[in-house]
Amino acid sequence: MLTSLALIFLAGLALASVCQKLGLPRIIGMLLTGILLGPYVLNLLDDSILLVSADLRQLALIIILIKAGLSLDLGDLKAVGRPALLMSCLPASAELLAYVLFAPALLGITRIEAAVMGSVLAAVSPAVVVPRMVQLMEERRGTGQGIPQMILAGASLDDVYVIVLFSTFTGMARGGSAHLSDFAAIPVSIVLGVALGAAAGAALAAFFEYFHTRSRTIRGSVKVIIVLGLSFLLVAAEDALEGMVPLSGLLAVIAMACALRLRSAEAVTVRLAEKFGKLWLAAEVVLFVLVGAAVDIRYTLTAGPMAAALILLALAVRCCGVALCLVGTSLTRKERLFCMISYLPKATVQAAIGSVPLAMGLPCGNLVLSVAVLGILISAPLGAFGIDRAKNRLLRPE
Repeated sequence: MLTSLALIFLAGLALASVCQKLGLPRIIGMLLTGILLGPYVLNLLDDSILLVSADLRQLALIIILIKAGLSLDLGDLKAVGRPALLMSCLPASAELLAYVLFAPALLGITRIEAAVMGSVLAAVSPAVVVPRMVQLMEERRGTGQGIPQMILAGASLDDVYVIVLFSTFTGMARGGSAHLSDFAAIPVSIVLGVALGAAAGAALAAFFEYFHTRSRTIRGSVKVIIVLGLSFLLVAAEDALEGMVPLSGLLAVIAMACALRLRSAEAVTVRLAEKFGKLWLAAEVVLFVLVGAAVDIRYTLTAGPMAAALILLALAVRCCGVALCLVGTSLTRKERLFCMISYLPKATVQAAIGSVPLAMGLPCGNLVLSVAVLGILISAPLGAFGIDRAKNRLLRPE
């Protein structure tokens, strides 16, 4: 296993650097590393690490959700108002609907399987979008209209919304049918997840403050371990309560991080966000390399042409959803076009949950994973190049 981990980190970082030099997102290099090292090409990874890859991917997802919650400023969400709230769900819903309508005809799968595929592909990627929006805010480009703030806030909630839908649709696929109660469980799982996470975050903030007031400050590294441990318990609670109470464990994690940010001193949350950002550097490599290793590249190439057409069609429908969110705003046509481009990239969520249907034993699992990886390879460079090339032409400096 140690040799496999060495290959994952060293080769993954090397190819990521090459892609960065070429102007491509680093995650493309990591995915290609996994494909090359995986069992379907060079077969250099040990079976023991492939057996625990699902757990490692979930760990990476928890880390990025904690970081997103600690970095999310709820004031920005209130400032941009209705468009940000709509951006958190309407574009993803439009794209998911496109998969439900067109995937059965193009790929020969059922409506429920198409919904599972759509829920995997519908989330925007914070790994591609967030750094670029931060750069725009530093350059004060588009900030007068609140464009980068709106995209940041909407993208943070977009991922949570899609993950909740994914949990619902995979449950339907396992049962073989859809019931009204499945959809009714969505708002229940959201409310309970937010409530449980907010309570956990408030308790955690009070716990840290208690030791601080007694001059027994807990070291930042120890706080990271405590936050991670509590996050694992929140995710485990979802499995423990399955069949009794619908609960979104991942939503509870991000709600806990948001509550911790609100209740704690700014210096505390800033340090925690920095530490989780450093953890993400390693978790990102493991996540994307292992996702690439799980892909049978031959199957992906076989499904390629029709899957690529479906992905592009769904992205076009997604752009229509973004346009609907911006109706009634004062944004110009160029600024609205930039918002559409910024909502194209896929990566983080697709890498984290793309292989889950396959691990569940769903008949569509291999196809969903293949389309998810193909979606990353198509949309991540498209969105990254689009944002970098269009920002100076479409956005006004403040």
